[in-house]
Amino acid sequence: MTQASSSISIVLLLLALAFVVEVSAGSTNGGFFKPAGAEGSVPIEQCPNKCDYRCSATSHRKPCLFYCNYCCQKCLCVPSGTYGNKEECPCYNNIKNKEGGPKCP
Repeated sequence: MTQASSSISIVLLLLALAFVVEVSAGSTNGGFFKPAGAEGSVPIEQCPNKCDYRCSATSHRKPCLFYCNYCCQKCLCVPSGTYGNKEECPCYNNIKNKEGGPKCP
């Protein structure tokens, strides 16, 4: 094997390895395929609809919608249901108010 073909083989091997690493990283951290409800899976334009449902059962609808939309736009995730299930969206769950309580409904 000549020096040039050996160099080309090494470059092709490195490119193939980089591709495999990129694809496997995407499948483990949600970079390529994001399951429904997963953090970062809600397109920003769907936040109002998701929050409308999330806040549908509360008597404090206006503040609920305001904070839900704020959190959705920041995290691109809204927990399922009208209450609870915040473990589905760690970012949404971890945003706190000044007093240290949950900011997102």
